[in-house]
Amino acid sequence: MAADETSIKVSTAARDRLAQLAAEHGTTIRSLVEDLAQDTPTQAEYAERAELARAELASALGHAPSPEAEAKAQVLLEGLGAATHGPQAAA
Repeated sequence: MAADETSIKVSTAARDRLAQLAAEHGTTIRSLVEDLAQDTPTQAEYAERAELARAELASALGHAPSPEAEAKAQVLLEGLGAATHGPQAAA
């Protein structure tokens, strides 16, 4: 094992599911986990992005969005996320 590598212990069921997901995506478990770690924002990164978005909206609109508008946008974005993370369409 290289100096910059480590191992992660998971249940056999989790390993098998990761293997299935990796196979379906044409990759390895290692790449799948590394991509997840690299591409998934932390809570601090989400907060930073939200603050940048608020500032951008305030600049464009002349005022910050209300908490109600933010809540509606959050529901919309969550719905879009659910729609895009569903089963892959057949090619």
